[in-house]
Amino acid sequence: MKESNAKMGSIDFILFSAIMILVAVGVVMVFSASSYSAFFSKAYNYDSMFFLKKQGLSAIIGVTAMFFMIKIDYHKIKKFTKVIMLLTIILLCVVFAFKPINGARRWIPIPVFNLQPSEIAKYVIVLYMAKSIEAKGEKIKSFVYGILPYLMVSGLYAGLVIAEKNLSIATVIMLVTLILLFVGGARWMHFIQLIGVVGVFGTLGIILEPYRLDRFKSFLDPWKDPKGDGYQLIQSLLALGSGGITGVTLGKSRQKAYYIPEPHNDFIFSIIGEELGLIGCTVIIILFLIVIWRGIRTAIRAKDTYGTLLAVGTTSVIAIQAIINIAVVSGSMPVTGVPLPFISYGGSSLLFNLMAMGILLNVSRQCST
Repeated sequence: MKESNAKMGSIDFILFSAIMILVAVGVVMVFSASSYSAFFSKAYNYDSMFFLKKQGLSAIIGVTAMFFMIKIDYHKIKKFTKVIMLLTIILLCVVFAFKPINGARRWIPIPVFNLQPSEIAKYVIVLYMAKSIEAKGEKIKSFVYGILPYLMVSGLYAGLVIAEKNLSIATVIMLVTLILLFVGGARWMHFIQLIGVVGVFGTLGIILEPYRLDRFKSFLDPWKDPKGDGYQLIQSLLALGSGGITGVTLGKSRQKAYYIPEPHNDFIFSIIGEELGLIGCTVIIILFLIVIWRGIRTAIRAKDTYGTLLAVGTTSVIAIQAIINIAVVSGSMPVTGVPLPFISYGGSSLLFNLMAMGILLNVSRQCST
């Protein structure tokens, strides 16, 4: 189906505004959370604005890419899906040619930021499944023809990501797969069975990797090893607790002073809680709820199955990551490396999340009235 830009309506301004506010908050909070450690680190040239500059540049590139995706009819992505899938597999393999960082091989060094192919993989699955499920129609109700191929493809990408020591993003990939299968019309019985299978493999992924098992044990009782596996969670809870209702004021966090390791990354929500308090945390959660609400609304009003599945998939990626990240820093689930979308430091994450939001906003431009 082809649509010209002339036939497109206006973007969802509420969704667009929520995204832009989250990005702006993210840039500010990355600076606040990283300025102390960057200023006292030779590795960052004693520059307190080191991470601000990189995140600010990534935000500019990401927003530009988002506007580019808003302008292009989302149906045109279909013909590039196979190429994108193949390129992503190549990139997921290329990471093994570089030295590991903190024991994981997830990044490809490039001038602006370290490219993280797993950030692409979670959206590649959305593009692939949206195109394929639309073409299959009612055949999705068949397990062999409608379910198994998606499990194999998603399993391939998730397997490559797990090999990079990134179980969290692999989990996001499989959860998004389940959501798209459910929305696409898979039988309830098949869906329930799939949840069980994914749960078994997720459990094995924890048990068979000692450091993941240690994380799970520390989640159950972090104070049993306060200086080891439980350290990060305890410091996160201290940050959230010390912030109270209104916070200690922007920029005045104590936990960012080498208590929480790399506070500008996965645990940035803790710093938000400390500096901006319960009010700041609530505002962030409300903004994510707005994104999810408008994403679901777009999916319901999309004029075709492809648009609906694209909207559901992109919204699910953001929702799952936000839920997991906030659950982790608040001690509601074991510690895992899932960044908070639009807010945590990371050029790849910000770029591809914004590109995906550009596609979602493009779907909103073509919604049925």
